[in-house]
Order: sequence, then structure tokens, then C-alpha cells
Amino acid sequence: MFDKGQDRRINRRNLLAAAAMAVLAGCAVVPKAPTSTAPPPPPPTRPTQSDIPVDTERHRVALLVPVTGANAGVGQSIANAANMALLDTSAKNLRVTTYDTSVNPAEAARKAVADGNQLILGPLLADDIPSVSAIAKTAKVPVISFSNDEKAANKDVFIMGNLPGQSVTRTVEYARAQGISTFAALVPRGDYGDRTSSALLGAVRAGGGSVIALEPYERSAASIASAAQRVKAKGGFDALLIADSGSLSARAATAFKGPVKAGGSTVRVLGTELWSGERELTTTPALAGAWFATVSDQRFGQFSKSYRARFGGQPFRIATLGYDAVLLTLRVARDWKPGSRFPAEALRDTKAFPGGFLGVDGAFRFTRGGLVERALEVREVQTGAVKVISPAPVKFGE
Repeated sequence: MFDKGQDRRINRRNLLAAAAMAVLAGCAVVPKAPTSTAPPPPPPTRPTQSDIPVDTERHRVALLVPVTGANAGVGQSIANAANMALLDTSAKNLRVTTYDTSVNPAEAARKAVADGNQLILGPLLADDIPSVSAIAKTAKVPVISFSNDEKAANKDVFIMGNLPGQSVTRTVEYARAQGISTFAALVPRGDYGDRTSSALLGAVRAGGGSVIALEPYERSAASIASAAQRVKAKGGFDALLIADSGSLSARAATAFKGPVKAGGSTVRVLGTELWSGERELTTTPALAGAWFATVSDQRFGQFSKSYRARFGGQPFRIATLGYDAVLLTLRVARDWKPGSRFPAEALRDTKAFPGGFLGVDGAFRFTRGGLVERALEVREVQTGAVKVISPAPVKFGE
């Protein structure tokens, strides 16, 4: 369960819609006021000593997210979702304490370790992973980050955020099954573009196809529009991947007004997981018929309804990671003795969990390298709607 003090603060804040964010559980417990005749207590000799009473029947889990500052809204949404998972499952064997990473993620990790937490869920930001994981590794506490920074994954750090490469691979595999063999792409400069390019090249070559052109661009409307004209002039491809948000993708797709022939076929526009929930998709005629892969929304509607009922607002889409992380922990906790180290190897145990784990976002599991692997669905953009054309597998192995 969540710390009671934290739960009261969360409920009061959501009911009153207060503007200021309170620092959640993970702060020091306020000591009892001394009597008027007693001298003030001496400073503690061990600054890292935990202020939380020792638990012998519950598992200690730390949630490291920003609950103040610029990313407070996202962090609080994840924290609320994690709390909701505990309430929905009536979990009595788990104690989740939230630590604010907005100012000093390393200090948040130190406090989490000092408080006896045996697992860290978070951090949210890729930039916070090095400082958090360095402290967690020394204490032999595994980290399950909500980031999608693939480079940060290792035997001690698991990456749970949705990975763009998997979305591209799923879409390419579907396209190849429909007879598409030649591809081109518009990719933004930077890490995201590098990852999508690498995934495209790997998936196309593995399926026996070929990549005709890769056009890089800066993340601006003018730059992507110019790149679209360049790739259009090259021609010779059946499908064009646009690795960006719905709004920029819509700008690029308008360069292909009307049926554009490439190698005798109409160009099929492909997108990435960034398109999920983007309103521009269904209002841009040039994107009609486009395909992209993402996690299933089948359970998200009910999740959102429950979230609004409890917290009075709409959750961020990424909040499901907090919910699913708690479900994952509870599943592994069946064979986890309270007070002992978290059995991190169980996350990679495909024999114990052959179908993976099931969450709001569908089935998922972790590779030996610590990266999340998700069962994704393929969607098609239609006029005024987005339709699932290839459902996500219910579990792995199907």
C-alpha cells in the first residue's frame, strides 16, 4: 500500500484542484514535538538513516518521479496510477513510497535506498538514469525506468518505456506481409531518428526488402516539408516512414497530394508510436490509409474512467506505465520474501512467465538485455477515425 500520509495528500490535492504540488511520501516523517522543558534533540549521527519504520510483512518499493517542477503533471499522473493499481488489486503486501526527482534525482535515490526499498520504479527522464542507477547498483537495488532510453538498459536497469524501434519493426513486418518491399523514410536528426532509422533498416532487410532513401531533417515544419520534397523527387519506393509526431507528419504527407506512384505502386505512408492519440491524423487527407503500430488502447478507456473517478482529471497516456509497473511487481512478489532483495532475474525468466506479463497496455516482457518487448497492434488512419487492422497478440508465443 502507499504511505497513508501520501494518500491523504494526493486525495486532498485532487479534490481541491490545488495549484501547488506537495512533495509526496519519501520525505522525512515529522518527529513528535518535544515537551517545553526538554532540550531539542541532537542531530542524527547517520544522515542516511531511514525515517520509515521497518516492515516485516510488506515489500518496500520506491517510485522515483518528478512531482514538482516542469514535469510534475506527468510524474503525479504516474504516481496516481501506481496508487490506483494497489487499490484495484487490494494489495496488502506492497508498500510504495514516492520520491521527488525534480531537483536532485541522486538524493531521491539515496533516500529510497536508505529507507530500505528493494526495488526502484523510475526515474521518468533518461537524463536521471545515470545518477539513480549508480546509487541503486551500489546497494544492489534494481531499477525499472519509465524512460525509453535503450542505451541505459543493462543487467541492473530495465527500460519500460515504449520503444520506437519496436513500433517501426511491427509496422514494417505488417507492410511486408501485404506485399510492400521498397521503403523510404523521413527521420529527425538526433537520437530518436537514429533509433527509428536503425529499426527500419534492420526490419526491412530481415524481411527481404530494401530501403531506397533516408532523408534527415531538423524538427521544424519547414525542414520536414523540404525533406519530403527531396524524398518525393527520388521516388522508387512503395512505402514512406515519417518518424515524427502527428502534426509534423501531416505537414510532410501533404507533399504527396493525390496518388503518388513509386515503382508502379501507390506510396503507403507509415508512422510510429508517436501517432497514438494524435488528432491531426484523421483530419489530414494525405494521411488517409497510413499505418502505424502502438500499444493497444483496449483497456485504456476503462483505466481513464477509473482514474478520473478517483483523481478528478484525465491521466497522461504514459501513466499506464506506473500502473503496469505495480502489477508487474505484485506478480513477481508471489515468490519474493519481504525484506530480501528483489529477484530481478525473474523479470527475464521466460520459463516462469512464458507469455510475458499483462498490463493496461497489453502483454510485455523484458529481454536479457533489460529492454521491454511489447505486443503491439497495427492501426490504419481513416477519414475521421483510426481503425485496428492487425490486433496485438494477447500473449507472447501466439
